[in-house]
Amino acid sequence: MTAAVETATAGPVLLRAAGTSVVVALDGAPRILHWGRDIGELRADDLVALATYDSIGTSGSEPDVPRVLALWASERDGWVGTPTVSGHANGAATTPRPRLVSHEVQREADAQRLEVRLVDEITGLTADIRLTLDRHGVLAVDQSLTLADGAEPYTLDGAIALMPVPQRAAELLDFTGRWCRERAPQRTPFGFGAHVRRSRRGRPGHDSPFLLMAGTAGFGFRSGEVWATHLAWSGGQHYLAERLPEGAGSHAGVIGAGEGLAAGEVVLAPGGVHRAPTALFVWSDAGMDGAAARLHDRLRSRTAHPSSPRPLVLNTWEALYFDHDLPTLERLVERAARVGVERVVLDDGWFGSRRDATRGLGDWYVSREVWPEGLSPLVDVLRGHGMSFGLWVEPEMVNEDSDLARAHPDWILGPAQGPGVTMRGQQVLDISRPDAWSYLRDRISALVEEYGIAYLKWDHNRELLEAVARRDGRDRPIVREQTLALYRLMDELRRRHPGLEIESCAAGGGRIDLGILDRTDRVWTSDCNDPVERARIQQWTGLLLPPELIGGHVGPPTAHTTGRTTSLAYRLATALFGHAGVEWNLLECSDEELAAIGAWATLYRELRPLLHSGRVVHADGLDAGAALEGVVAHDGSRAVYRWSRTETSPQTRSGVVPLPGLGAVGVERVRVRIREEFGVARTMSDVEPAWVDAARRPDGVVLPTAALTTVGLPLPALSPQQAMIIDVQAV
Repeated sequence: MTAAVETATAGPVLLRAAGTSVVVALDGAPRILHWGRDIGELRADDLVALATYDSIGTSGSEPDVPRVLALWASERDGWVGTPTVSGHANGAATTPRPRLVSHEVQREADAQRLEVRLVDEITGLTADIRLTLDRHGVLAVDQSLTLADGAEPYTLDGAIALMPVPQRAAELLDFTGRWCRERAPQRTPFGFGAHVRRSRRGRPGHDSPFLLMAGTAGFGFRSGEVWATHLAWSGGQHYLAERLPEGAGSHAGVIGAGEGLAAGEVVLAPGGVHRAPTALFVWSDAGMDGAAARLHDRLRSRTAHPSSPRPLVLNTWEALYFDHDLPTLERLVERAARVGVERVVLDDGWFGSRRDATRGLGDWYVSREVWPEGLSPLVDVLRGHGMSFGLWVEPEMVNEDSDLARAHPDWILGPAQGPGVTMRGQQVLDISRPDAWSYLRDRISALVEEYGIAYLKWDHNRELLEAVARRDGRDRPIVREQTLALYRLMDELRRRHPGLEIESCAAGGGRIDLGILDRTDRVWTSDCNDPVERARIQQWTGLLLPPELIGGHVGPPTAHTTGRTTSLAYRLATALFGHAGVEWNLLECSDEELAAIGAWATLYRELRPLLHSGRVVHADGLDAGAALEGVVAHDGSRAVYRWSRTETSPQTRSGVVPLPGLGAVGVERVRVRIREEFGVARTMSDVEPAWVDAARRPDGVVLPTAALTTVGLPLPALSPQQAMIIDVQAV
């Protein structure tokens, strides 16, 4: 479709979509006048008035002209917060004064776009900034910097996309975490100063800020205004929320995201171009669920988004670890077929001398010691059961005890003095080298071709410490080069093998971002399968990603990471709400356990069209040990909820709780059923609420929708570490 292009006017530009407006003034220093609730289709003269009266005036001990927060924010306009562009030319050219030289507006069915070009004669930089508001209300900010011919080389220290937020954005929420405890939320007041989060791990990390949100006081899942940002980038990251006493132009503060660059990592030569990663911004007046809905819609609208039913997966890691042998795997596959598994992923231990974590990594040839006939006998067994085959790889890493490291020690990333400390017994392969990159491309491609591999579990088990390589006789930081090489490698493999799916795993959830998701089909949110921890991790991961992209597996009774023992029904209920799978040696299961897993698999196949397409919702106002979350069809015809508890309730019973997300027009009555095919949740009540027994019948209980959404249901008093599945259908 040809875009409608506007270039004639220098007046303010209004971008509108899905209840969101962005207004950009182009007089003087281009600046954001408004980002948030839709202001309607204002006339041109009204937009001019908005820009004219945007000036904040001046006060004592301030510049004599009003301060402005420009698209290229700098001290020239009185902004003393974090600048959009920071750097220098051999210690000079540190005071940019950019001027607007052109702009263009494009309006298409799926997006509205403003592109501006700013030129700065002091640094010699030209900035091309593109703001794209898609039809879901998500704003993408892309920036590129080009150094003029004849200019002195420019060392870029940082380029960050900033968006203003108003005074009522009084609180911040972002995330921290560690291995097996990813996406742990932290909430703070949005006070004066800078809230800065930097990732220097060579990947976002288990403690990634992930999604930085500013919101009105007390904002929740279903309530309050939220302004959020996410960086679609898998390398170093820089997140920022900043508020100064004098404000940010006519606004109170800013949030922003950009690439975290090491000192000297990017030095632009004359004519050189730096393209910053895309920063995404989303506003919602319906709490965090509203922001998540916009992001989910954006992802689901991609042409490359998974469209086939997400197969039930068996991953062999916690079943067998490194103990591979064909007879055992054949029996495991037989059990997997019995319970309804549709894909088997062979994890670590199939290649080279890899009998433990200390050797063989990088030698991507099938071990003839373990697999004397190659992997074909196993693949044939899988195909005989109608299953697809997946394989674990960790291409970016290498053991020092490997044929690859012995043949190419110069491929190992590190300073000239030699490689640094190992993590999990491994070093990092410099895949920015064309020869190392080509080796990985050819070996992985050959494996995919030979065995008809449908799925790669792509792991990344260590951080990039001392991530430098020899460039022009010197050690230079290359996290950016490494990240771009990774993207090229994944893109090339998918080009060569259409339909190949890739999972992003990084010691669990250490690399989850929308840069890696542009070329992968799901993420492994954590190495922790303990359902108490996993439910929280997946809940918060779901603010960015819809369920079909979130891998969640049922593990054995006692989690190997925490040592906690939980009931099978609770573990199955937790794994249901995502791209479900099994991480358990089914050969150790009783017939009763296998029957429960089979019933759960059947329910998963029934519900996945809804789970993987509907609107994700969460209830507010519950105590810390309780959660009510669900997925609601867009037309309101069906919803499924998980009511769960990790610890005892402070009160005797939970009381009446509205079911979030119901109430579609025309759906006046619904049938409520409790799904207990795979197990019954234990409660602490002698007598359950009256509706519970009725909902346990095959035909359930019919109730008015308004009662469920406005009044709510008295939910059962669950025992700790229990969950109940509630199925709601229109009648």
